[in-house]
Amino acid sequence: MKSGQAEIVETSKAIQKSGLMSRRNAILEFILRIVAFFNTITSAILMATTNETLPFFAQFIRFHAEYSDLPALTFFVIANAVVSGYLILSLPLAFVHIVKSKTQNSRVLLIILDVAMLGLLTAGASSAAAIVYLAHKGNNNTNWFSICQQFNSFCERISGSLIGSFVAVFLLILLILLSAIALSRRH
Repeated sequence: MKSGQAEIVETSKAIQKSGLMSRRNAILEFILRIVAFFNTITSAILMATTNETLPFFAQFIRFHAEYSDLPALTFFVIANAVVSGYLILSLPLAFVHIVKSKTQNSRVLLIILDVAMLGLLTAGASSAAAIVYLAHKGNNNTNWFSICQQFNSFCERISGSLIGSFVAVFLLILLILLSAIALSRRH
């Protein structure tokens, strides 16, 4: 009789420990979603408000650099805005995972949507990274000169925006891994 009671107590302790771990995992996911949201929205705003004007020979002729001059940077802004919107809309569902630990279908849905948003954000950040590289280094073979010696502020802002977006890519990868770990513990 005592061995049966000991098994029940051990099983009860294991279930409590498992529930505590899944709750900690859900809280970490919630926090990562908030941090990723701030990274993506900041990157989108920083890139969308980037412009610089330089005078050329006289005050009447000016060179103007804006993010909207390059379609890859426009795609970057749109991708970051879409992902930040998704992240803010996924917060209530992530909060449900904190309250209820037995939510399996919603976790699968979040994994699928997280992977889609990861693909979109990676595509946007990678296309912008190619443009930022050309802005910094140029390409001598095609006579594309680097513009960052002239447009310092423009290049600093688009580079900073790119860093924030790649941090968000890393955070989305962590979110996917945490959700996969939480699902694998249930089976």
